Amino acid sequence: MIKPPLTHLKELSTSIGLYEHARIDVPRKGHGYCVDDVSRGLILLCHEPELDDETEVLVDVYLEFVLRAIEPDGSCHNRMDGAGNWHDDASTSDWWGRAVWALGVAAVHAPNQEQRSRSVEGFRTLTRASTFDLMSLTFAALGAGEVFIADNKEVGAEKILRAASTRLLPADQSKPWKWPEDRLRYSNGSIAQAVMLTGIALNQPQITETGIRMLEFLLETETRQDHFSVTPVGGRGPDDQKPAFDQQPIELAAIAGACVQAWLITKDSRWLEEIERAWGWFLGLNDAGALMYVPETGGGYDGLQLLGPNLNQGAESTISMLTTAQHAFRLASAG
Repeated sequence: MIKPPLTHLKELSTSIGLYEHARIDVPRKGHGYCVDDVSRGLILLCHEPELDDETEVLVDVYLEFVLRAIEPDGSCHNRMDGAGNWHDDASTSDWWGRAVWALGVAAVHAPNQEQRSRSVEGFRTLTRASTFDLMSLTFAALGAGEVFIADNKEVGAEKILRAASTRLLPADQSKPWKWPEDRLRYSNGSIAQAVMLTGIALNQPQITETGIRMLEFLLETETRQDHFSVTPVGGRGPDDQKPAFDQQPIELAAIAGACVQAWLITKDSRWLEEIERAWGWFLGLNDAGALMYVPETGGGYDGLQLLGPNLNQGAESTISMLTTAQHAFRLASAG
Protein backbone atom coordinates (compact mmCIF):
# COMPACT_ATOMS: atom_id res chain seq x y z
CA MET A 1 0.00 0.00 0.00
CA ILE A 2 1.36 3.40 -1.03
CA LYS A 3 1.36 6.26 1.47
CA PRO A 4 -1.40 8.76 0.55
CA PRO A 5 -0.20 11.93 -1.19
CA LEU A 6 -0.74 15.46 0.11
CA THR A 7 -2.48 16.55 -3.09
CA HIS A 8 -5.90 17.27 -1.57
CA LEU A 9 -4.37 19.02 1.44
CA LYS A 10 -2.62 21.37 -0.98
CA GLU A 11 -5.92 21.95 -2.83
CA LEU A 12 -7.59 22.95 0.45
CA SER A 13 -4.75 25.36 1.25
CA THR A 14 -4.24 28.98 0.19
CA SER A 15 -1.73 31.71 0.95
CA ILE A 16 -3.89 32.49 4.02
CA GLY A 17 -4.63 29.11 5.54
CA LEU A 18 -6.57 25.90 5.06
CA TYR A 19 -10.23 25.77 4.05
CA GLU A 20 -12.29 23.96 6.67
CA HIS A 21 -14.90 22.27 4.46
CA ALA A 22 -15.26 20.73 1.01
CA ARG A 23 -18.19 19.59 -1.10
CA ILE A 24 -16.83 16.25 -2.28
CA ASP A 25 -13.30 17.43 -3.22
CA VAL A 26 -14.02 21.12 -3.95
CA PRO A 27 -13.14 23.59 -1.16
CA ARG A 28 -16.15 25.46 0.24
CA LYS A 29 -14.53 28.87 0.24
CA GLY A 30 -17.49 30.61 1.83
CA HIS A 31 -17.00 28.62 5.03
CA GLY A 32 -13.54 30.09 5.54
CA TYR A 33 -10.74 28.87 7.78
CA CYS A 34 -10.26 27.81 11.38
CA VAL A 35 -7.37 27.45 13.83
CA ASP A 36 -8.57 23.94 14.70
CA ASP A 37 -7.71 22.61 11.25
CA VAL A 38 -4.69 24.77 10.51
CA SER A 39 -3.18 23.58 13.80
CA ARG A 40 -3.75 19.98 12.77
CA GLY A 41 -2.12 20.72 9.43
CA LEU A 42 0.92 22.32 11.08
CA ILE A 43 1.41 19.30 13.35
CA LEU A 44 1.14 16.94 10.37
CA LEU A 45 3.72 18.81 8.29
CA CYS A 46 6.16 19.23 11.18
CA HIS A 47 6.23 15.44 11.47
CA GLU A 48 6.58 14.76 7.74
CA PRO A 49 10.02 13.25 6.98
CA GLU A 50 10.25 14.89 3.56
CA LEU A 51 8.58 18.09 2.33
CA ASP A 52 8.49 19.32 -1.25
CA ASP A 53 8.64 23.02 -2.13
CA GLU A 54 4.86 23.48 -1.87
CA THR A 55 4.54 21.88 1.54
CA GLU A 56 7.57 23.75 2.87
CA VAL A 57 5.69 26.95 2.02
CA LEU A 58 2.59 25.62 3.78
CA VAL A 59 4.49 25.24 7.04
CA ASP A 60 5.04 29.02 6.97
CA VAL A 61 1.43 29.68 5.95
CA TYR A 62 -0.02 27.51 8.71
CA LEU A 63 2.39 28.87 11.33
CA GLU A 64 1.59 32.48 10.43
CA PHE A 65 -2.16 31.73 10.60
CA VAL A 66 -1.91 30.31 14.12
CA LEU A 67 0.32 33.16 15.32
CA ARG A 68 -2.14 35.74 13.94
CA ALA A 69 -4.93 34.15 15.98
CA ILE A 70 -3.25 34.85 19.32
CA GLU A 71 -4.18 37.86 21.45
CA PRO A 72 -1.64 39.44 23.87
CA ASP A 73 -3.45 37.95 26.89
CA GLY A 74 -2.97 34.42 25.48
CA SER A 75 -6.52 33.88 24.28
CA CYS A 76 -7.03 32.69 20.73
CA HIS A 77 -9.42 33.24 17.83
CA ASN A 78 -10.66 30.28 15.78
CA ARG A 79 -12.73 31.33 12.75
CA MET A 80 -11.59 33.49 9.87
CA ASP A 81 -13.62 34.40 6.80
CA GLY A 82 -12.35 33.97 3.27
CA ALA A 83 -11.08 37.56 3.19
CA GLY A 84 -8.80 37.00 6.16
CA ASN A 85 -10.89 38.60 8.93
CA TRP A 86 -11.52 36.99 12.31
CA HIS A 87 -15.22 36.76 13.08
CA ASP A 88 -15.25 35.28 16.57
CA ASP A 89 -14.17 36.32 20.05
CA ALA A 90 -10.83 35.03 21.29
CA SER A 91 -11.10 32.44 24.08
CA THR A 92 -9.42 29.39 25.59
CA SER A 93 -11.76 26.80 24.06
CA ASP A 94 -10.60 23.76 22.07
CA TRP A 95 -8.81 25.79 19.43
CA TRP A 96 -6.64 27.45 22.07
CA GLY A 97 -5.53 23.97 23.15
CA ARG A 98 -4.88 22.94 19.55
CA ALA A 99 -2.87 26.11 18.96
CA VAL A 100 -0.75 25.31 22.03
CA TRP A 101 -0.31 21.76 20.70
CA ALA A 102 0.66 22.93 17.22
CA LEU A 103 3.13 25.56 18.39
CA GLY A 104 4.60 23.15 20.94
CA VAL A 105 5.23 20.62 18.17
CA ALA A 106 6.54 23.30 15.80
CA ALA A 107 8.85 24.70 18.51
CA VAL A 108 10.64 21.35 18.56
CA HIS A 109 10.06 19.86 15.10
CA ALA A 110 9.54 22.68 12.58
CA PRO A 111 11.88 22.43 9.57
CA ASN A 112 14.01 25.52 10.31
CA GLN A 113 15.25 27.55 13.25
CA GLU A 114 13.27 30.68 12.42
CA GLN A 115 10.03 28.70 12.46
CA ARG A 116 11.00 27.05 15.73
CA SER A 117 11.85 30.40 17.34
CA ARG A 118 8.60 32.02 16.25
CA SER A 119 6.69 29.00 17.53
CA VAL A 120 8.31 29.27 20.96
CA GLU A 121 7.32 32.95 21.16
CA GLY A 122 3.72 32.16 20.22
CA PHE A 123 3.64 29.24 22.65
CA ARG A 124 4.76 31.48 25.50
CA THR A 125 2.08 34.04 24.70
CA LEU A 126 -0.63 31.37 24.62
CA THR A 127 0.42 30.04 28.02
CA ARG A 128 -0.35 33.40 29.62
CA ALA A 129 -3.92 32.08 29.53
CA SER A 130 -5.23 28.87 31.06
CA THR A 131 -8.27 26.61 30.91
CA PHE A 132 -10.09 24.00 32.95
CA ASP A 133 -11.92 22.59 29.92
CA LEU A 134 -10.93 18.94 29.58
CA MET A 135 -10.46 18.78 25.82
CA SER A 136 -8.73 22.14 25.52
CA LEU A 137 -6.35 21.15 28.32
CA THR A 138 -5.78 17.77 26.65
CA PHE A 139 -4.61 19.34 23.41
CA ALA A 140 -2.53 21.92 25.25
CA ALA A 141 -0.78 19.22 27.28
CA LEU A 142 0.33 17.51 24.07
CA GLY A 143 2.14 20.68 23.03
CA ALA A 144 3.38 21.49 26.53
CA GLY A 145 4.84 18.02 26.90
CA GLU A 146 6.90 18.45 23.73
CA VAL A 147 8.25 21.81 24.92
CA PHE A 148 8.93 20.79 28.53
CA ILE A 149 10.82 17.65 27.55
CA ALA A 150 13.01 19.81 25.31
CA ASP A 151 13.45 22.53 27.98
CA ASN A 152 12.25 21.96 31.54
CA LYS A 153 12.66 25.65 32.35
CA GLU A 154 9.59 26.58 30.27
CA VAL A 155 7.25 27.66 33.05
CA GLY A 156 4.18 27.98 30.82
CA ALA A 157 4.57 24.39 29.70
CA GLU A 158 4.96 23.21 33.28
CA LYS A 159 1.82 25.10 34.34
CA ILE A 160 -0.24 23.26 31.72
CA LEU A 161 1.26 19.88 32.61
CA ARG A 162 0.58 20.36 36.32
CA ALA A 163 -3.05 21.11 35.55
CA ALA A 164 -3.28 18.09 33.23
CA SER A 165 -1.77 15.79 35.87
CA THR A 166 -4.98 15.99 37.89
CA ARG A 167 -7.71 17.17 35.49
CA LEU A 168 -7.23 14.47 32.85
CA LEU A 169 -7.11 11.44 35.13
CA PRO A 170 -10.16 9.30 36.04
CA ALA A 171 -11.61 10.36 39.39
CA ASP A 172 -11.76 6.76 40.62
CA GLN A 173 -9.29 4.53 38.84
CA SER A 174 -10.64 1.39 40.53
CA LYS A 175 -13.92 1.58 38.59
CA PRO A 176 -14.42 -0.32 35.30
CA TRP A 177 -15.10 2.94 33.40
CA LYS A 178 -11.53 4.22 33.38
CA TRP A 179 -12.19 7.65 31.94
CA PRO A 180 -12.31 11.21 33.32
CA GLU A 181 -15.85 11.78 32.02
CA ASP A 182 -19.06 9.73 32.06
CA ARG A 183 -19.10 9.49 28.26
CA LEU A 184 -16.50 9.32 25.53
CA ARG A 185 -16.72 12.39 23.32
CA TYR A 186 -14.27 12.99 20.48
CA SER A 187 -10.53 12.68 19.82
CA ASN A 188 -10.62 10.35 22.81
CA GLY A 189 -7.21 8.83 22.25
CA SER A 190 -5.69 12.29 22.68
CA ILE A 191 -6.67 12.22 26.37
CA ALA A 192 -4.80 8.97 27.00
CA GLN A 193 -1.84 10.27 24.99
CA ALA A 194 -1.78 13.52 26.95
CA VAL A 195 -1.80 11.65 30.26
CA MET A 196 1.11 9.45 29.15
CA LEU A 197 3.11 12.43 27.89
CA THR A 198 2.37 14.41 31.06
CA GLY A 199 3.74 11.57 33.16
CA ILE A 200 6.92 11.42 31.08
CA ALA A 201 7.48 15.18 31.08
CA LEU A 202 6.94 15.51 34.85
CA ASN A 203 8.85 12.29 35.58
CA GLN A 204 5.84 10.73 37.31
CA PRO A 205 5.69 7.09 36.19
CA GLN A 206 2.37 6.45 37.95
CA ILE A 207 0.70 9.02 35.70
CA THR A 208 2.27 7.42 32.63
CA GLU A 209 0.95 4.01 33.73
CA THR A 210 -2.50 5.49 34.24
CA GLY A 211 -2.41 6.80 30.66
CA ILE A 212 -1.52 3.34 29.35
CA ARG A 213 -4.41 1.80 31.29
CA MET A 214 -6.74 4.46 29.89
CA LEU A 215 -5.59 3.58 26.38
CA GLU A 216 -6.15 -0.12 26.99
CA PHE A 217 -9.66 0.66 28.22
CA LEU A 218 -10.33 2.85 25.18
CA LEU A 219 -9.16 0.21 22.71
CA GLU A 220 -11.41 -2.39 24.32
CA THR A 221 -14.35 0.02 24.26
CA GLU A 222 -13.73 1.07 20.65
CA THR A 223 -13.34 -2.48 19.23
CA ARG A 224 -15.97 -4.68 17.64
CA GLN A 225 -14.88 -8.14 16.49
CA ASP A 226 -11.54 -7.59 14.71
CA HIS A 227 -11.85 -3.89 13.90
CA PHE A 228 -12.30 -0.46 15.41
CA SER A 229 -15.89 0.65 15.88
CA VAL A 230 -15.23 4.09 17.22
CA THR A 231 -17.27 6.62 19.13
CA PRO A 232 -19.82 8.36 16.88
CA VAL A 233 -20.62 12.06 16.81
CA GLY A 234 -23.15 11.64 19.63
CA GLY A 235 -20.57 10.16 22.01
CA ARG A 236 -20.55 6.80 23.75
CA GLY A 237 -21.44 5.77 27.28
CA PRO A 238 -20.89 2.51 29.19
CA ASP A 239 -24.19 0.96 28.04
CA ASP A 240 -24.26 2.18 24.42
CA GLN A 241 -24.42 -0.47 21.72
CA LYS A 242 -22.01 -0.95 18.82
CA PRO A 243 -21.87 -0.20 16.00
CA ALA A 244 -23.05 3.40 15.99
CA PHE A 245 -22.67 6.08 13.35
CA ASP A 246 -21.55 8.87 12.36
CA GLN A 247 -17.97 7.68 13.09
CA GLN A 248 -15.28 10.32 12.63
CA PRO A 249 -11.75 9.86 11.23
CA ILE A 250 -10.31 12.02 14.02
CA GLU A 251 -10.98 9.13 16.40
CA LEU A 252 -8.56 6.89 14.51
CA ALA A 253 -5.88 9.57 14.31
CA ALA A 254 -6.14 10.09 18.08
CA ILE A 255 -5.96 6.36 18.76
CA ALA A 256 -2.94 6.01 16.49
CA GLY A 257 -1.20 8.94 18.19
CA ALA A 258 -1.80 7.43 21.62
CA CYS A 259 -0.51 4.05 20.47
CA VAL A 260 2.65 5.69 19.12
CA GLN A 261 3.14 7.24 22.56
CA ALA A 262 2.61 3.87 24.25
CA TRP A 263 5.07 2.19 21.89
CA LEU A 264 7.73 4.84 22.57
CA ILE A 265 7.32 4.15 26.28
CA THR A 266 7.14 0.35 26.25
CA LYS A 267 8.55 -0.77 22.87
CA ASP A 268 5.81 -3.43 23.02
CA SER A 269 4.88 -4.52 19.47
CA ARG A 270 1.19 -4.77 20.37
CA TRP A 271 0.99 -1.00 20.02
CA LEU A 272 2.36 -1.20 16.49
CA GLU A 273 -0.39 -3.70 15.68
CA GLU A 274 -3.00 -1.26 16.98
CA ILE A 275 -1.56 1.53 14.81
CA GLU A 276 -1.87 -0.77 11.79
CA ARG A 277 -5.45 -1.57 12.82
CA ALA A 278 -6.24 2.15 13.02
CA TRP A 279 -4.87 2.63 9.50
CA GLY A 280 -6.85 -0.45 8.45
CA TRP A 281 -10.06 1.41 9.36
CA PHE A 282 -9.40 3.76 6.43
CA LEU A 283 -8.65 0.79 4.16
CA GLY A 284 -12.05 -0.78 4.82
CA LEU A 285 -11.58 -2.64 8.11
CA ASN A 286 -14.56 -0.87 9.63
CA ASP A 287 -18.26 -1.38 10.35
CA ALA A 288 -19.32 -0.72 6.75
CA GLY A 289 -16.37 -2.34 4.97
CA ALA A 290 -15.80 0.97 3.18
CA LEU A 291 -12.66 2.63 1.91
CA MET A 292 -12.43 5.95 3.76
CA TYR A 293 -10.14 8.01 1.56
CA VAL A 294 -9.19 8.70 -2.05
CA PRO A 295 -5.83 6.99 -2.72
CA GLU A 296 -5.02 9.12 -5.77
CA THR A 297 -5.36 12.50 -4.01
CA GLY A 298 -5.14 11.80 -0.28
CA GLY A 299 -8.60 13.25 0.39
CA GLY A 300 -10.18 11.82 3.54
CA TYR A 301 -13.94 11.18 3.74
CA ASP A 302 -15.85 13.13 6.37
CA GLY A 303 -17.39 10.27 8.31
CA LEU A 304 -18.54 6.66 8.25
CA GLN A 305 -22.28 6.11 7.91
CA LEU A 306 -24.22 2.85 8.04
CA LEU A 307 -24.14 2.50 4.25
CA GLY A 308 -20.65 3.89 3.66
CA PRO A 309 -18.70 7.14 3.72
CA ASN A 310 -19.78 10.74 3.66
CA LEU A 311 -17.96 11.62 0.43
CA ASN A 312 -17.15 15.20 1.39
CA GLN A 313 -13.42 15.64 2.02
CA GLY A 314 -12.95 18.40 4.57
CA ALA A 315 -9.75 19.41 6.32
CA GLU A 316 -10.27 17.61 9.64
CA SER A 317 -11.00 14.26 8.02
CA THR A 318 -8.26 14.60 5.42
CA ILE A 319 -5.63 15.49 8.02
CA SER A 320 -6.86 12.74 10.35
CA MET A 321 -6.40 10.17 7.60
CA LEU A 322 -2.99 11.56 6.63
CA THR A 323 -1.90 11.62 10.27
CA THR A 324 -2.91 8.00 10.81
CA ALA A 325 -1.08 6.99 7.63
CA GLN A 326 1.96 8.97 8.74
CA HIS A 327 2.11 7.01 11.99
CA ALA A 328 1.56 3.66 10.28
CA PHE A 329 4.13 4.16 7.53
CA ARG A 330 6.72 5.68 9.85
CA LEU A 331 6.60 2.71 12.22
CA ALA A 332 5.95 -0.02 9.64
CA SER A 333 9.43 -1.53 10.11
CA ALA A 334 9.80 -0.78 13.80
CA GLY A 335 8.43 -4.10 15.02
